[in-house]
Amino acid sequence: MAVLGDAGHTYEVSGQDFGALPDGWSYREAAGIAVDGDDNLYVFNRGEHPVIVLNRDGDLLRSWGEGVFTNPHGIAWGPDDTLYCVDAGDHTVRKFSPDGKLLMTLGSAGKPSMRLSGDPFNAPTHVAVDWRNGDFYVSDGYSNARVHKYDPAGRHLLSWGQSGTDPGEFNTVHNVATDKDGWVYVADRENHRVQVFGPDGRFETQWGNLAMASCLHIERSGDELVYVGEFYAGIPENPGGMGNWTGLRLGPRVSILDKSGNVVARVGDLPVGVGPGQFIAPHGIAVDARGDIYVAEVSFSAYGTRLDPPREVRTLQKLVRRD
Repeated sequence: MAVLGDAGHTYEVSGQDFGALPDGWSYREAAGIAVDGDDNLYVFNRGEHPVIVLNRDGDLLRSWGEGVFTNPHGIAWGPDDTLYCVDAGDHTVRKFSPDGKLLMTLGSAGKPSMRLSGDPFNAPTHVAVDWRNGDFYVSDGYSNARVHKYDPAGRHLLSWGQSGTDPGEFNTVHNVATDKDGWVYVADRENHRVQVFGPDGRFETQWGNLAMASCLHIERSGDELVYVGEFYAGIPENPGGMGNWTGLRLGPRVSILDKSGNVVARVGDLPVGVGPGQFIAPHGIAVDARGDIYVAEVSFSAYGTRLDPPREVRTLQKLVRRD
């Protein structure tokens, strides 16, 4: 067991997969995670059971979504006790009940919009819901540098963003979150920043000094801290031996910021690895009512495929709050 973080925000980390899965089950890799009001976890994964529901102790409650998804990517819990699941492989956003009943689909499966057209969707990544009114935002994503806003019935309201590095532009708009006042936070991954917008898409500010900002969680009470999961931002070693693969404080890690973008704590400062105190590729993040952090990592894609022979490695960590 390793202890990570700074004074006031320290966590015990085992380095092992969280959750007691039945024999023969596997996450393969966990792409996203959401927590409901009872601290149950919804693990959106790329195994045979795409949505695995656990209690906070890791006991299996149920699973669903078999045969539905092509490439699970992002999952979000809504204020009406529903789940939004984003499939980057078939270019859709689906809304479900907690037990897996399909309630709404946006996009046409297997029919993406043109790359960088600005039209929904081409490899979308995540959803965030405005808990004040049920409006929701889709980050769209790998091939379409846009954020789209919808009303609760799924009617398109507006879109913003284009490819680039200036304020309001995106280079892989990988995740999106909202706070209790309706501000919209976007993980602009390859631009190594988080951008903040008003509900009308107006740019407000941006936060730097991050690695590859990949996923976001915002508390809805208390200090409304912002949790940012970051990929490794250095240069992998090449065949000639050049690179900084063993560099420190370059990610992967979790950064905790206040609403002004000030760093409250950094959780993790080691290079990529599977040991206690290390991360591989934080891709989804959620925090429960007790302050424990759950980090879903695309570890097979980012790490396991490079092993000889390729194999699945740890993909879901629980960081237990100590103070």
